[in-house]
Amino acid sequence: MARMKRQQLHDQEVLQPKIRLGDLAAEGINVFCWCNRCGHNAVVDTAMLAARLGPSMPVPEVGAAMRCTGCGSQDVATRPDWPSLGQVTRHGGEEAAAETAAETADDGGAASGGSGEAAGQANRSAGAGVA
Repeated sequence: MARMKRQQLHDQEVLQPKIRLGDLAAEGINVFCWCNRCGHNAVVDTAMLAARLGPSMPVPEVGAAMRCTGCGSQDVATRPDWPSLGQVTRHGGEEAAAETAAETADDGGAASGGSGEAAGQANRSAGAGVA
């Protein structure tokens, strides 16, 4: 079963078009580089890479033409430096619940339809049973 899954993933990867430097340069997205040997990383300007390597160069293959400035290794992985979504969710116990209660109190309780203190108390009591 595992062999079939690996084959299916390989087939999907082969069929999926690779994003190219020219595409990233047109969107204004840079290239994130990571050294697999020492962990050094950097963001490199896509326009400069496209001028040196050509706009049709696939981003995953750019690493083969690079050298780590930290250790000199040529084992560099590259990917697009996609913009961050920021904080997507909060994780935490009572501290996160207190922040949520404070935010609800600041907007007059409009988000929960009640008082900020009641929402904070509900969040604390709901989390109390979780092991």
